[in-house]
Amino acid sequence: MSYYTVKGIVGRGFPILFVTSVIGIFSGQILNFEIERLVSMPLILVLIPALIKIGGDTGSMLGARLSSSFHMGLGTHIRKNPVVRNSVLAALIVGLSACIFVGLVVWVLGEVMGIGMPFTTLMTLSLGAGSFELLAVFSATITIAFASHRFGVDPDDTVIPLIATLGDLIGVSGIFITMHILNLI
Repeated sequence: MSYYTVKGIVGRGFPILFVTSVIGIFSGQILNFEIERLVSMPLILVLIPALIKIGGDTGSMLGARLSSSFHMGLGTHIRKNPVVRNSVLAALIVGLSACIFVGLVVWVLGEVMGIGMPFTTLMTLSLGAGSFELLAVFSATITIAFASHRFGVDPDDTVIPLIATLGDLIGVSGIFITMHILNLI
Protein backbone atom coordinates (compact mmCIF):
# COMPACT_ATOMS: atom_id res chain seq x y z
CA MET A 1 0.00 0.00 0.00
CA SER A 2 3.07 2.30 -0.05
CA TYR A 3 2.12 3.32 -3.58
CA TYR A 4 -0.55 5.68 -2.23
CA THR A 5 1.54 7.63 0.25
CA VAL A 6 1.92 11.41 0.08
CA LYS A 7 5.60 11.01 -0.75
CA GLY A 8 4.83 8.50 -3.51
CA ILE A 9 2.08 10.59 -5.07
CA VAL A 10 4.17 13.78 -5.01
CA GLY A 11 7.22 11.89 -6.31
CA ARG A 12 5.29 10.56 -9.31
CA GLY A 13 3.30 13.74 -9.90
CA PHE A 14 5.97 16.41 -9.71
CA PRO A 15 7.90 15.45 -12.87
CA ILE A 16 4.67 15.28 -14.87
CA LEU A 17 3.54 18.68 -13.59
CA PHE A 18 6.95 20.15 -14.42
CA VAL A 19 6.74 18.86 -18.00
CA THR A 20 3.17 20.10 -18.41
CA SER A 21 4.18 23.53 -17.10
CA VAL A 22 6.91 23.81 -19.72
CA ILE A 23 4.53 22.70 -22.47
CA GLY A 24 1.91 25.21 -21.27
CA ILE A 25 4.42 28.06 -21.34
CA PHE A 26 5.43 27.05 -24.87
CA SER A 27 1.77 27.04 -25.98
CA GLY A 28 1.27 30.51 -24.56
CA GLN A 29 4.37 31.77 -26.35
CA ILE A 30 3.04 30.49 -29.67
CA LEU A 31 -0.11 32.53 -29.09
CA ASN A 32 1.93 35.53 -27.97
CA PHE A 33 4.07 35.35 -31.11
CA GLU A 34 0.95 35.66 -33.31
CA ILE A 35 -0.94 38.16 -31.14
CA GLU A 36 -1.05 40.97 -33.73
CA ARG A 37 -2.65 38.73 -36.33
CA LEU A 38 -5.09 37.32 -33.81
CA VAL A 39 -6.21 40.74 -32.58
CA SER A 40 -7.10 41.64 -36.17
CA MET A 41 -9.50 38.65 -36.22
CA PRO A 42 -11.50 38.86 -32.98
CA LEU A 43 -13.80 36.00 -33.90
CA ILE A 44 -10.85 33.61 -33.98
CA LEU A 45 -9.87 34.86 -30.52
CA VAL A 46 -13.29 33.68 -29.36
CA LEU A 47 -12.82 30.33 -31.12
CA ILE A 48 -9.35 29.46 -29.77
CA PRO A 49 -10.10 28.68 -26.09
CA ALA A 50 -13.10 26.52 -26.87
CA LEU A 51 -11.39 24.68 -29.69
CA ILE A 52 -8.21 23.85 -27.78
CA LYS A 53 -10.27 22.56 -24.84
CA ILE A 54 -12.04 20.05 -27.07
CA GLY A 55 -8.86 18.10 -27.84
CA GLY A 56 -7.59 18.10 -24.27
CA ASP A 57 -10.96 17.19 -22.78
CA THR A 58 -11.81 14.40 -25.23
CA GLY A 59 -8.23 13.10 -25.03
CA SER A 60 -8.49 13.06 -21.24
CA MET A 61 -11.81 11.25 -21.54
CA LEU A 62 -10.18 8.66 -23.79
CA GLY A 63 -7.21 8.39 -21.41
CA ALA A 64 -9.51 7.77 -18.44
CA ARG A 65 -11.34 5.02 -20.32
CA LEU A 66 -8.06 3.37 -21.34
CA SER A 67 -6.70 3.65 -17.81
CA SER A 68 -9.85 2.02 -16.41
CA SER A 69 -9.57 -0.79 -18.95
CA PHE A 70 -5.95 -1.40 -17.90
CA HIS A 71 -6.97 -1.56 -14.23
CA MET A 72 -9.67 -4.11 -15.13
CA GLY A 73 -7.27 -6.14 -17.27
CA LEU A 74 -9.10 -5.46 -20.55
CA GLY A 75 -6.61 -3.32 -22.46
CA THR A 76 -3.46 -5.35 -22.84
CA HIS A 77 -3.05 -5.23 -26.64
CA ILE A 78 -3.53 -2.25 -28.94
CA ARG A 79 -4.30 -4.12 -32.16
CA LYS A 80 -7.86 -5.34 -32.68
CA ASN A 81 -8.81 -4.30 -29.17
CA PRO A 82 -12.52 -3.44 -28.95
CA VAL A 83 -11.95 -1.31 -25.83
CA VAL A 84 -9.47 0.92 -27.66
CA ARG A 85 -11.47 0.97 -30.91
CA ASN A 86 -14.79 1.80 -29.26
CA SER A 87 -13.26 4.36 -26.92
CA VAL A 88 -11.50 6.16 -29.78
CA LEU A 89 -14.64 6.08 -31.92
CA ALA A 90 -16.80 7.48 -29.11
CA ALA A 91 -14.27 10.22 -28.30
CA LEU A 92 -13.99 11.10 -32.00
CA ILE A 93 -17.77 11.45 -32.32
CA VAL A 94 -17.91 13.65 -29.22
CA GLY A 95 -14.94 15.75 -30.38
CA LEU A 96 -16.16 16.34 -33.93
CA SER A 97 -19.67 17.13 -32.69
CA ALA A 98 -18.19 19.65 -30.27
CA CYS A 99 -16.14 21.24 -33.08
CA ILE A 100 -19.28 21.67 -35.19
CA PHE A 101 -21.20 23.09 -32.23
CA VAL A 102 -18.40 25.51 -31.28
CA GLY A 103 -18.05 26.66 -34.90
CA LEU A 104 -21.77 27.28 -35.13
CA VAL A 105 -21.98 29.15 -31.81
CA VAL A 106 -18.97 31.34 -32.66
CA TRP A 107 -20.42 32.12 -36.09
CA VAL A 108 -23.77 33.16 -34.56
CA LEU A 109 -21.93 35.24 -31.96
CA GLY A 110 -19.94 36.93 -34.72
CA GLU A 111 -23.10 37.73 -36.66
CA VAL A 112 -24.80 39.18 -33.58
CA MET A 113 -21.74 41.28 -32.66
CA GLY A 114 -21.12 42.43 -36.23
CA ILE A 115 -17.64 40.89 -36.46
CA GLY A 116 -18.72 38.01 -38.66
CA MET A 117 -16.68 35.80 -40.88
CA PRO A 118 -18.02 33.60 -43.70
CA PHE A 119 -19.77 30.53 -42.31
CA THR A 120 -17.88 28.08 -44.52
CA THR A 121 -14.52 29.61 -43.56
CA LEU A 122 -15.28 29.41 -39.85
CA MET A 123 -16.62 25.85 -40.04
CA THR A 124 -13.66 24.74 -42.16
CA LEU A 125 -11.31 26.30 -39.61
CA SER A 126 -13.14 24.69 -36.70
CA LEU A 127 -13.38 21.22 -38.27
CA GLY A 128 -9.92 21.30 -39.85
CA ALA A 129 -8.10 22.41 -36.71
CA GLY A 130 -10.32 20.19 -34.56
CA SER A 131 -9.72 17.10 -36.70
CA PHE A 132 -5.97 17.67 -36.70
CA GLU A 133 -6.01 18.17 -32.94
CA LEU A 134 -8.19 15.14 -32.23
CA LEU A 135 -6.12 12.76 -34.35
CA ALA A 136 -2.83 13.97 -32.86
CA VAL A 137 -4.12 14.01 -29.28
CA PHE A 138 -5.76 10.59 -29.56
CA SER A 139 -2.55 9.11 -30.98
CA ALA A 140 -0.59 10.63 -28.09
CA THR A 141 -3.20 9.42 -25.59
CA ILE A 142 -3.00 5.83 -26.76
CA THR A 143 0.80 5.93 -26.87
CA ILE A 144 1.18 7.46 -23.40
CA ALA A 145 -1.45 5.16 -21.86
CA PHE A 146 0.10 1.98 -23.24
CA ALA A 147 3.66 3.14 -22.43
CA SER A 148 2.67 4.04 -18.87
CA HIS A 149 0.99 0.69 -18.39
CA ARG A 150 3.89 -1.21 -19.92
CA PHE A 151 6.50 0.49 -17.71
CA GLY A 152 4.45 0.01 -14.54
CA VAL A 153 3.36 3.62 -14.08
CA ASP A 154 -0.28 4.24 -13.27
CA PRO A 155 -1.83 5.77 -16.44
CA ASP A 156 -4.11 7.85 -14.20
CA ASP A 157 -1.00 9.73 -13.01
CA THR A 158 0.38 10.45 -16.48
CA VAL A 159 -2.22 10.42 -19.23
CA ILE A 160 -4.72 13.07 -18.17
CA PRO A 161 -2.26 15.83 -17.14
CA LEU A 162 -0.06 15.28 -20.19
CA ILE A 163 -2.92 15.05 -22.66
CA ALA A 164 -4.74 18.10 -21.30
CA THR A 165 -1.58 20.15 -21.80
CA LEU A 166 -0.62 18.55 -25.12
CA GLY A 167 -4.17 19.29 -26.27
CA ASP A 168 -3.46 22.99 -25.77
CA LEU A 169 -0.17 22.86 -27.68
CA ILE A 170 -1.52 20.75 -30.52
CA GLY A 171 -4.74 22.78 -30.64
CA VAL A 172 -2.93 26.11 -30.95
CA SER A 173 -0.61 24.64 -33.58
CA GLY A 174 -3.56 23.11 -35.44
CA ILE A 175 -5.42 26.40 -35.52
CA PHE A 176 -2.42 28.24 -36.99
CA ILE A 177 -1.73 25.46 -39.50
CA THR A 178 -5.37 25.49 -40.61
CA MET A 179 -5.39 29.30 -40.78
CA HIS A 180 -2.28 29.14 -42.95
CA ILE A 181 -3.88 26.55 -45.25
CA LEU A 182 -7.00 28.74 -45.55
CA ASN A 183 -4.80 31.82 -46.21
CA LEU A 184 -6.20 33.64 -43.19
CA ILE A 185 -2.70 34.61 -42.01
